[in-house]
Formats: sequence, structure tokens, C-alpha cells
Amino acid sequence: MRTQSRSVAQIKTGSEVRAFLALAVPLAGAQVAQAAVGFVDTLMMGRLGAETLAAGGLAAISFQLLLAVIGGFVMTVGPLVAQAFGAGQREQVEAIARQGFWLSLGLSLPMMAVLSQLDRMLLGLGQPEAIAALTTPYFQGILWGAFPALAFAMLRGYAAALAEAQVVIVIVLVGTVFNIVGNYALGFGKWGFPALGLGGLGLSSGLSYWLMFGLFLLYTLKHPNLKEYRFWRGWHRLQPRLVGRLLGMGGEIAVTIALEFSLFAVVTFLMGILGPEVLAAHQTVYQTIYLIFMVPLGMSYAATARVGLAFGQQDMGAARRAGYMAMAIAAAFMLLATLGLLLFRQSIIGLYLDLRDSTNDPVVALALPMLFVAALAQLTDGVQRVASGALYGLQDTRMPMVLSGLAFWGVGLTTGYLLGFWLGLDGVGLWIGQSIGVATAGIIFVIRFHRLTRPGRAV
Repeated sequence: MRTQSRSVAQIKTGSEVRAFLALAVPLAGAQVAQAAVGFVDTLMMGRLGAETLAAGGLAAISFQLLLAVIGGFVMTVGPLVAQAFGAGQREQVEAIARQGFWLSLGLSLPMMAVLSQLDRMLLGLGQPEAIAALTTPYFQGILWGAFPALAFAMLRGYAAALAEAQVVIVIVLVGTVFNIVGNYALGFGKWGFPALGLGGLGLSSGLSYWLMFGLFLLYTLKHPNLKEYRFWRGWHRLQPRLVGRLLGMGGEIAVTIALEFSLFAVVTFLMGILGPEVLAAHQTVYQTIYLIFMVPLGMSYAATARVGLAFGQQDMGAARRAGYMAMAIAAAFMLLATLGLLLFRQSIIGLYLDLRDSTNDPVVALALPMLFVAALAQLTDGVQRVASGALYGLQDTRMPMVLSGLAFWGVGLTTGYLLGFWLGLDGVGLWIGQSIGVATAGIIFVIRFHRLTRPGRAV
């Protein structure tokens, strides 16, 4: 009997691993490809000079932060659709997606307004005037991608919840290739286009978001399984109560993301205070870590969908299994990433800066120890992200918001500031502090998920 129970458990575990990977692989791949937009921008910025790299990297991080925070509002479409799908509520699935589009449009307008003034905000946050001035054309170019970027994020969560996200990686790869070509043409003035520098890189990135959104929307309208959910019917009708629910849950997710990503943004601003060389070194490390982080971020969307589906079916045992499988797979990947970063630190820095140019030696010397610290923090960073996605699948958003504030700001930023400025560890100290904050969040989120999915707990 015990052998039979073990066999059933193994079958369920194997089935969950396959179902999770079927979603996680394309979603993680898509996140990596989408992050490559900023990654490619940064690589090309480095060819325009160290000061341009510092300014452009700061602008790219600022845009990514703003998109991640405001995108938190539309992220709630995923867990709500997953629950409705698990419960067999077809009309509710359509209604959630329909209101998600309106929400994306409504949120894109204030996002564009913020982007148009973000250079002045950076100046007010203590960034050097020359650096802040260089960010202006990048923001003016990329702000036109605000709506498609939000709508694409909404559609990604919608398709993942319905287990039909495989095409995402193809669409994002097309968009990334488009962005690379656009960067080359508009940033450096090739093939008859004017050389717009950072402005060209920002405009190219904004146009790539329109391309990806258009392709994804066409896919949802044509795919045999997805087109059954006719969310475009009655598109002109707003449902205030449902929008309010999306804003309520989404606001809590947005605040949680803001607390996490703003930790990295504030650390970046503090790096700028320490000087352009420290900031440039930080940009090379951050962009590398950010690119790797896209894998567990994509996994977290898959975890939200799988846990949310089980939650809608009122099967807490399946929800626990889905969450823990996702965390284990994320941990395994991040261990491999840590080894790669430690073994190839010099080569990684060389992607951004010419190691043969002696003028880059100070930046390289600062970047190497930062990358060492960042590499060691990868395991906890991946687990905390997937654990938070599992909590979203349970529609648990308020407490993670509170716990994030304590972990990221109470522990991470405070520790980083003390190490970086009081103890004189500068950029390395800031990286150590934020890594401790991330590790704290990971431990707290895993414990909370364990408690919420304990046997016998009512759904």
C-alpha cells in the first residue's frame, strides 16, 4: 500500500513538473529575450562611451522599474483568470481580460507623463547634471512604448493562465531582433537613418513593444483554444467593480514590486553619488544579473498559473505541490547561473567594456568584486521571486506587500547603506546589503506559502 501511494505521488510530481516546464520554459525564454532589449541597449551604449553607458544604463533601469511597478496592476489578470479557468467560469475569464485591456490603456497615460519628466526627477535625486541630461532623449523615445508594453504583459498573464503561452518566446525573439536592428540604424545612423544616439535606442525599444503586442494580440484572436474566449465582445463596456478588484489586488502587487525593484533603483542612485565610475561598474553587473533574473521571473508567472489553477479547483494539495516544484526548479537553475558567473566574471565584464583599453581599468576593477557578490546571491533571488509568484496564485497579495517592505527596505537598504557609506565598502557594500534583503524576503515568502498550503486548510 505504501509503495502504491509513493507511486501515485511520483506520478503526480512528474506530471506537475512537465506541466510547469511546458509553461515556464517559453515564459522564461520570453522574459530573457525581452530583457535583452535593455541588455542590447546597454551593450551599444558602452560603445558610445563610459559616460553614455552610465547615463543610458540609468535611464534603462529607470524605465524597467517604472514598467515593472505599473505592470503590477495588470499582473493580477493572470491569477484571476487562472482561478476562473480552474473553476470553469468562462464568462469571467472573458470579462477579466476585457477589463485588463482598459486598465492597460488607462495606466499607460500617467506612465507616459512620468517618463516625460523622469530626467528632472533623476536630477532631483542627486544624479549629476550631465548624466541626467543625457537620459532625456532615451525617455522621449521609449515613452511611446508604454501602452503596448503594459498590454503585452497583460496578455502574457492571460495566455499563461489558460496554459497557452508557448508562442510568447517566438514573439519576443522577433521583437528583440527588431530592436537590435533598430538600435543599430537609429542609434548609430546606419542605412541612411540619422544618428540619434540614446534617443534612437529608446525609440527603437518603444517600437519593438508595439510589434510584440500586435503579434501577441493577433495570436490570441486566431489560436483555436484562445479564440473561444471572446473578450473583445462588448469591449466598450467598463465594469467598475471588476476594474476595482483588479486595481485592489494589482495595487498590492505593484507596491510589492516597487519595494523590490526600487531597492535596486535606489542602490543605483547611491552608486551614482559615489561617482560615474562606480555607477558604470554597477550598470555592467546589474544588467547581467537582471538578464539572469528573467528566468525565475518567467518561472514565477508559470507558478502563478499552476497554483492559481489548483486554487480555482479547490485542491490545496496540488497547489502546494505546484509551488514547491517551481521553487526547486528555480533553485537548480540559479545554482548553475552562480557557477557560470563566478567562472567567467572577467569575460562577462568584457561584454560591456573593452578590457584592452586602459581607460576602462578603474571601472573593471570596481565591477569584478560587485559581480562576485551578485553571483552568490542568485539562489535566494530566484527562490524569492518564484515563491512570491506562488503566493499570487493563492491570491495572497497584501501580506507579501508588507513583508517585502520589511525585507527589502528595512533589512536590505539599511544594511547596504551602512556597509557602503559608513564602513567604506562603497559599491560592494551596497550589493551585499541588497543581497541580504533579497535573501530575507525569500525565506519569509517560502514560510508563508508553506503555512497557507498546509494540509486541512480551507480554500
